[in-house]
Amino acid sequence: MPGPLPSWVDGGAREAILRFVERVAVGPDALPPAERVAVFDNDGTLWTEKPMPVQLHFLVEQWARAAAADPALAEDQPYRAAASGDLAWLARAVDKHYAGDDSDLGVLIKAVVAAQAGRSVGTYAHAVRTFLDEATHPALGTPYRFATYQPMRELLDLLRDHGFSTYITSGGDRDFMRPFTEDYYGVAPEQVVGSSLGLTYDEETGDVVYGSSFSFMDDGPEKPVRIWSRVGRRPVLAVGNSNGDVPMLGYAAAHPLGMAVLIHHDDPGRGDLPYDTGAEQALSVAADKGWTVVSVRDDWSQVFPVPSTDPPGQSTGGALGAVAQDGAEAP
Repeated sequence: MPGPLPSWVDGGAREAILRFVERVAVGPDALPPAERVAVFDNDGTLWTEKPMPVQLHFLVEQWARAAAADPALAEDQPYRAAASGDLAWLARAVDKHYAGDDSDLGVLIKAVVAAQAGRSVGTYAHAVRTFLDEATHPALGTPYRFATYQPMRELLDLLRDHGFSTYITSGGDRDFMRPFTEDYYGVAPEQVVGSSLGLTYDEETGDVVYGSSFSFMDDGPEKPVRIWSRVGRRPVLAVGNSNGDVPMLGYAAAHPLGMAVLIHHDDPGRGDLPYDTGAEQALSVAADKGWTVVSVRDDWSQVFPVPSTDPPGQSTGGALGAVAQDGAEAP
């Protein structure tokens, strides 16, 4: 039987994570299970976000259909980009956001709100599931379930095998993630924290529906606030990949037993496009504070799952084995 984290290279990052799990869940200072809270960003942390975030792919298809139905929309962004297939404007808008420039964010949010206003949450969830069943990653050419990171799935399983509660806390739309996170990652919908549009209750239909306003953006300093308001505990582990994750990583690192992990996309050869744009601050802070930086190139022996692997959500982590520095079997 393979040891824990089989898709991780036996090196500094893997050893740091295994030591952390031993300390928090096995060793003499182990925390009670209720206090073993781990939080994960989604885009770029649990699955790919290049060449564009998955939700943006979903939205581009919706905006293109809206522009086809109303050609006047195609005169303005982001409908113009979606209708023409020239997505450079969208890529720049995303990169500008991660660099702290939200001058185009309002335009994007307005179009996101327009795409969902009046829909019930159930109708929206069905549309997301249909998209994920039919769409393929534009660079990998595989269904999106196989654009998840195999090493991160193994880490989620390892943590849950040792009494951790695992949460997703993302700048992405909470209700876009909820239809697939249990299947893809084993994370239940109620353990997903993300950005949200305004919601109302329609007494006539008995449905919760999306309104015409944006409620909040779960990114940057908002992430620790949303974690506390939803979870009620400081996480002991946080994993992210971008500048917007720095406050969340710092929130976990401030726990007496806390650990912050940053995924660095630096591998040019296995389909996970390398980039530092939008992660410059995170990489600098991680170096200054001694956070664990995971190199996709150097620390992962396998990046993506293959169709023959176990179904998403099935445990692949195995029992925690040799986690002590001296290689002794954990008690």
